[in-house]
Amino acid sequence: MKTFQRKTAGRIAAVTLVMAACASPLAWRVSRENAEQQVVAFAQEESRRVLAGQGSVRLDGPQAATQARQAAQLLTGGLFEIAEIYGADGSKLAESVTPTGHALEQRLPRHGAPRYTQSSYESLELPGGEWALRVFVPLRETPAGAITGYFEGVRTIPGWQHQQILSDAFIASLMVCLASLVCGAVIYPVVVHLVKENEHKAQQVLDSHIAMMEALGRAIAKRDSDTGAHNYRVAWLAASVAEALGLRGAAMQSLIAGSFLHDAGKIGIPDAILLKPGRLDDAEMTTMRTHVALGEDIVTGAGWLDGARDVVGNHHEKWDGSGYPHGLAGDAIPLSARIFAIADVFDALSSRRPYKEPLPFAQVMAILQDGRGSHFDPAALDTFTQLAPALHRQLQGLDEAATRTLMTDMVRRHFDILV
Repeated sequence: MKTFQRKTAGRIAAVTLVMAACASPLAWRVSRENAEQQVVAFAQEESRRVLAGQGSVRLDGPQAATQARQAAQLLTGGLFEIAEIYGADGSKLAESVTPTGHALEQRLPRHGAPRYTQSSYESLELPGGEWALRVFVPLRETPAGAITGYFEGVRTIPGWQHQQILSDAFIASLMVCLASLVCGAVIYPVVVHLVKENEHKAQQVLDSHIAMMEALGRAIAKRDSDTGAHNYRVAWLAASVAEALGLRGAAMQSLIAGSFLHDAGKIGIPDAILLKPGRLDDAEMTTMRTHVALGEDIVTGAGWLDGARDVVGNHHEKWDGSGYPHGLAGDAIPLSARIFAIADVFDALSSRRPYKEPLPFAQVMAILQDGRGSHFDPAALDTFTQLAPALHRQLQGLDEAATRTLMTDMVRRHFDILV
């Protein structure tokens, strides 16, 4: 199983377990409350029916106490263990208690005279494991009429019914738990498929972007070198040093893109100046230096290539501030541009160009050391110096295709390209 699939499976499993852990107790509670409410609704309806049948809904006449007593006796024994009927003023008119109710009454919480306007109930877990429901019913002659009295009853839940309610609640809780687990199991392949499809499409876009970057870089490089290998070499050299310095993620991607496109502005420099074998005069040098601004214009607004501007716009700056076009110095120069400047000069001195032969490695390194602290960032140059012998040996004798293979491996590491 791939790393992504393992992570996805782990996360979906974690979310599923959390859902099950949260939903199952909730389902238990809801199921139990629903069962309670069904019992209470039945008890309330029966109490209303009996009271209405006994003429005990209106409790203000001379026979109110007698009628209330008869109704209370009818309600105890089968439906309630304790039945109490109150007048509209909250005074108790009648009470009927079964033997079980007498033992139960001592353990019930006390309350004041009734003043409620809506039916309700209390679920009571009593010492000894007994479970009782206390119902409160305001009495009215009509649903919208004034309250004429109150009925309060206490019903103990038989053991078999208690077990049935708990069993139903457990089944409901188990069903919710299983549903959560099944849902997670069903979602996993769907998520993996969608993510794979999205990764594939994103990969195609990324591949096309990198191919465009390489093609543009090669086209520019071939204007002043025999092949497009220069861009692969300098990008690989710069990225190798950047890895040693700890660059990762977007910073590394910007460095690589900037390395490929560092001389993008040379597309606007006349061949007479760009390919001149001798030294450029002041006017020609002024024209040549415009390639930095031209390059920035090319990559600016190109979306994912915007990060290349750090290298494109600053690779001719110098550590002591004597570079161009902005005269930046020290840490004001972006790190990617400082790294690239070393790789670019190293490759320029080490490579054959239409107007020069390559210099020996030792001479190239001596020239770079002469620029330490003036042209180049000392810390970056020290890192490059440690890596240079191995990097130089690895590049020796490689043609454009082989150099491209080196850089392709680097790009795959830092752009998350699937092999």
